[in-house]
Amino acid sequence: MSQNSPSGILPLDAADFGGSVPVLVIGGGGCGLCAALSAKENGAEVLVLERDASALGTTAMSTGLIPAPDSRFMREKGLSDSPEQFAADIMKKTKGQTDPDMALHLAREGAPTVEWLADVHGVPLSVVDSFQYPGHSAKRMHGTPNRTGGELMGALHQAIERNSIDIITDAPTTHLFADETGRVHGARITRPDGTTEDIGCDTAILACCGFAGSREMLQEYIPEIMEATFFGHPGNKGDAIRWGRALGADIADIHSFQGHGGLAYGQGVPILWAHIILGGFQVNAEGKRFSNEARGYSEQATDIVAQPGRFAWSIFDQRIHDAMKEFDDYQDAIKADCIRHAETAEELVRITGLPDALKATVADVDAFNRGEGKDSFGRDFSIGKPLTPPYKAVKVSGALFHTQGGMTVDKDGRVLRADKSALPNLFAGGGAARGISGPSNWGYLAGNGLLPATVFGRLAGRAAALQVR
Repeated sequence: MSQNSPSGILPLDAADFGGSVPVLVIGGGGCGLCAALSAKENGAEVLVLERDASALGTTAMSTGLIPAPDSRFMREKGLSDSPEQFAADIMKKTKGQTDPDMALHLAREGAPTVEWLADVHGVPLSVVDSFQYPGHSAKRMHGTPNRTGGELMGALHQAIERNSIDIITDAPTTHLFADETGRVHGARITRPDGTTEDIGCDTAILACCGFAGSREMLQEYIPEIMEATFFGHPGNKGDAIRWGRALGADIADIHSFQGHGGLAYGQGVPILWAHIILGGFQVNAEGKRFSNEARGYSEQATDIVAQPGRFAWSIFDQRIHDAMKEFDDYQDAIKADCIRHAETAEELVRITGLPDALKATVADVDAFNRGEGKDSFGRDFSIGKPLTPPYKAVKVSGALFHTQGGMTVDKDGRVLRADKSALPNLFAGGGAARGISGPSNWGYLAGNGLLPATVFGRLAGRAAALQVR
């Protein structure tokens, strides 16, 4: 096999290992750091390889929220929920097109994972009880005080330091070394000066996300989102999926992705979907609504991309504006000065530059909120409260955050072949593994990226450590 193998897999005799570790984690995002912490506490030495100068990954670009039904944080707030209820929400959102056993498994492991992060590793988590995300039948999202992925990653890094776990940064992994049975024996990294290093391992955990940063793979698998703004980690090139496929891994839901219908236009700041949940709406360049915005922010991304000019305006009010201030991402939007203010519907037309049809749309939404008429897009406006002047408006684009398809894994994150047998010593989690969002974007529920990332990180780290022990 060539040293420039397009599959990224090299034979063992091509390696020049300078050292070896029991557990090698490739990727230093939320999944990778959870895997490293779990492997270490289960008695195995571990090394994390990170392609960037700092280990942040896709997690740092998110709101850092993890759904965890019936956690102690929820019970302390008097919030009722169960894993079975959450699993039913997942199956409903995915139209029954995801693995029900895996959905229930991840739902059951959500609370143990957030409690493990908080109680064992000092991550300051609490339940978000100010609003409920679309598709979730309970307020089950958990996040750090300022509700940011960067804050979550900061807390994970502090735990990594306390546990004396080594991370090699500026070290993109270019190849894996494997034998004919599919056993991974190590990885090759390339340093900034162009030199390479080969590191051996007993087990490997692929935590390097999906392929949202690969134009070639997007064109092949998800062409409908090609024109969206990419708001994800640029290192998500599909390496793990490519390696897994070459080793015989089963790949599933490869067309699945998380979009977002509320990225501030030209600013790279996501507008929290709470502005829709609490009663806001979106219009296109004609001043007209074009979809049921309340279905979820992922499917709204492709709807916006299909509109004239590929943008929309989000319209909400002062009440919603004030409710979203608890999130740092929204504070960033305020600082970026992308939120427009209008005292009346007439002023709303002027500040957005939209046609007068916008005034009719505002009137229609007001009528729907009063229970008059039926929305042609099927949205139930009785869930939110009527909007009242003054209004807020922000121009948004449809965005691609990350992909949701990948290697099929078992309940401990072991990578599986098509016949459901496990590869000898390979684990995966996060965007490298198949998620629970079904085959497209319409199955994504808020938090269903970080849930598999953190859960499979914890479980794969433990299983890898037990395997080498």
